[in-house]
Amino acid sequence: MSVKLIVDSGSDLPKDTLDKYDIDLVSLIVHLEGQDYFDRDTIDSQTVYDAMRNGAAPKTAQATPDTFYDIFKKYSDEGRPVIYLAFSSELSGTYQSATIAKQQLEDEHSDPEIYIIDTRAASMGHGLIAYHLAEAIENGGSVQDILDTANFYVNHMVHIFTVDDLEYLKRGGRVSKAQAFVGGMLKIKPLLHVEDGKLIPLEKVRGSKKVVGRMVDLAGERGESLDEQTIAITHGDDEDTANMLAEKLKEAYNPKEIIIHQIGSAIGAHAGPGTIALFFLDDLQK
Repeated sequence: MSVKLIVDSGSDLPKDTLDKYDIDLVSLIVHLEGQDYFDRDTIDSQTVYDAMRNGAAPKTAQATPDTFYDIFKKYSDEGRPVIYLAFSSELSGTYQSATIAKQQLEDEHSDPEIYIIDTRAASMGHGLIAYHLAEAIENGGSVQDILDTANFYVNHMVHIFTVDDLEYLKRGGRVSKAQAFVGGMLKIKPLLHVEDGKLIPLEKVRGSKKVVGRMVDLAGERGESLDEQTIAITHGDDEDTANMLAEKLKEAYNPKEIIIHQIGSAIGAHAGPGTIALFFLDDLQK
């Protein structure tokens, strides 16, 4: 039977992509103003961004092993191979929850075919890996071919992003209180990327317009054959800047496709409103 692809809501995959490729979504948990919600199920990102602008400090939690047990068992009982693409294990415990559930099923059943892949990615970096993998599954590749494809995209996905307010990263321990204060005073926009699944400061740019231009430049410096790629942009309730970035990328590199999507509640709770993120590959699978 065909491989079943599962992602979590840290992937920020648009609903039409989930529906088109029949990808199952596991929700991360968002804690806001005394209540727990399931990302993209019982809460939407707009609610989270509006609350943050009004001073709320949402927190998040990983999906539980029980959640993964139920979904893995459903498809294992049908005899379907399962591939779960996990939000970076350096940023969430959700990968570990899935691993616990897989172990439990292996203890109860003989050799369920469950593969858990740490994407070492976030937002549409994670989502683009799933997008490419879904196409490989649709094209009828063997399980091993699909796993090899996943490994390629995990190793070649580039993240470049900036946040509107360093205060949100300060809350999550990504920058110090002093850095957040000075950055805000000087209107410094930090650029960050992802290495081995971790958020790493890249450089600082002064001013919002300059940071968009620098993101375009970095795409050219780090990307490979951008005109042949599907590129993704995600934003924290700032569609205008996302569209501006997309237009500049089209002018500079004419990508095959650009996907624009709002960052979900789970990642938005840490990055904050005004975040802009860009995702592309530094190599192409020929």
